[in-house]
Amino acid sequence: MSDDAPNRDPTGVDAAVPDGWPVALRGVTESVVTTLGPNDRWNVAALGIHAPADPDAPVTARTYGRTRTWRNFAERGGGVVQFTTDPRTFVDAALTVRETDDPVVETVDAWVEVTVDAVGSETEGDTTIRTWALEPVESEVLRERVPTINRGFGSVVDATVAASRLDVPGFDTDALLDRLTYFADVVDRCGGPAEREAFARIDEATGWRALADERGDR
Repeated sequence: MSDDAPNRDPTGVDAAVPDGWPVALRGVTESVVTTLGPNDRWNVAALGIHAPADPDAPVTARTYGRTRTWRNFAERGGGVVQFTTDPRTFVDAALTVRETDDPVVETVDAWVEVTVDAVGSETEGDTTIRTWALEPVESEVLRERVPTINRGFGSVVDATVAASRLDVPGFDTDALLDRLTYFADVVDRCGGPAEREAFARIDEATGWRALADERGDR
């Protein structure tokens, strides 16, 4: 990261730029990662980047099961984390097998090469979830401004839609409460302080949690 890069998110949202990273991180920031496979081609996958609560702690990420990213992290010890707002790039990375000759995807706004170290492992059912500490090596910003995405922000937006329909005839209240419960969970897991504060305002404005508890007691 260049010496003149800001150490706070220029959008004003409460998020910091960790040392060596090209963008501000909060909650779980969505990214695309390329890792070098045994065929010497770069596998493209989606990867959630977890901002540390302690500024002295490392940025982390998780792999679920025996994926190509897990294999390449374990065998190669690193990869290239990239930030983009192109939804097509996210879909291709998350749901298809995509390999490239170049470690940097064309549509990204910034990238950071990282080394990785496995720092944790847990099992859910038959799936092993591994936590990796990511250490930045080199980074580059390719656009003047690099917006980032976390799932919490999107869930706040969708939650406002569901909450605004609670008192509208023709909408299923139970279905709306289920959606709000789901979005609240996503914000809790993936959002940062700003998203959590925003969702608290949804709670205060609508009282949907009390309504959900009331229906659950019936």
